Amino acid sequence: MSFFRNQFADVIEWEEFRDDMIFWKWSNKEIKKGSRLIIRQGQDALFLYNGKVEGVFKDEGDYNIESEIIPFLSTLKGFKFGFNSGLRVEVIFINTKKFNVKWGTRNSINIPTPTLPGGLPIRANGTFDFQVNDYIALIDNIAGVRDRYLVDDVKIRITSILDQLLMKWITREGKDIFNLQMNSLEISRGIREDLDMEIHDTGMTITGFSVGSFNYPKQVQDMIDKSASHGMVGDVSKYQQISVTDAMASGKLQGSGTASDMAGMMMGMTMANKMMDNMNQSGSQNQNQQQNQNQVPQSNQPSNGSSNVPNFCPNCGQKTAGANFCSNCGQKLV
Repeated sequence: MSFFRNQFADVIEWEEFRDDMIFWKWSNKEIKKGSRLIIRQGQDALFLYNGKVEGVFKDEGDYNIESEIIPFLSTLKGFKFGFNSGLRVEVIFINTKKFNVKWGTRNSINIPTPTLPGGLPIRANGTFDFQVNDYIALIDNIAGVRDRYLVDDVKIRITSILDQLLMKWITREGKDIFNLQMNSLEISRGIREDLDMEIHDTGMTITGFSVGSFNYPKQVQDMIDKSASHGMVGDVSKYQQISVTDAMASGKLQGSGTASDMAGMMMGMTMANKMMDNMNQSGSQNQNQQQNQNQVPQSNQPSNGSSNVPNFCPNCGQKTAGANFCSNCGQKLV
């Protein structure tokens, strides 16, 4: 798109509109009779005269300056002028869409931790969203001295303080320094509020901020992965058996020479010994359980007549000879 002029009209429109532009200033040109204002979707147009905003136009379309724009301005601001001679005004086009920007830490952030004297170095990445919400603040602080403003300008300002904010909110909300992703929502919420205050004076607002991932040094990440693996297995001996089995299945124990054969033999013997120990322990436990089931307290055994019969009848004194009743007097002996 380009600015053009002919004998009938001037066209006021956003030249070379790009999605990464936040605003662009149309200035140093004269508005004359027959001029037209073209506003496209996602754009607002601000008319400035003598540095003051005289009107804001938000509806897309093609407007005639003399018949549509000037009467409207006159009604709102008492902005009256004739077209006997050209009039110099400024028109600032605002990109009204919500911008989504990717961010990443420029350097590692050393998070204080008791186990590491120098702190734990981590990196992070994610996205943030922003858009223009205050035209007056935007003009007073940025558009007054610049002809255009880009998304990269906002990104530079944001990333210049992002490291400090990450350290602040990780320290405050990162309850588990080795699992920061678990607290990423709280960390992101705190950073968004601080960033919104940071760019508030520019007429823009941070509408969203998120941490996509936290990245640890490789050595630390390996330790985290190994700890997680142990936690999933829950038994070191089982973990060793699984490791040996995986190595054998993947062919990592295959090779030529005495060294590789010995390594495979030793690992195989280790696994076999572990399995035998487990089998012996299991067999011993089963045997003990069986013995416990077979053992019955003496008091619960059924009575045996011969073992409880007295040698002599308590009634007549006759020898009982192991009988249940006395042969002399018939006394019950059991």
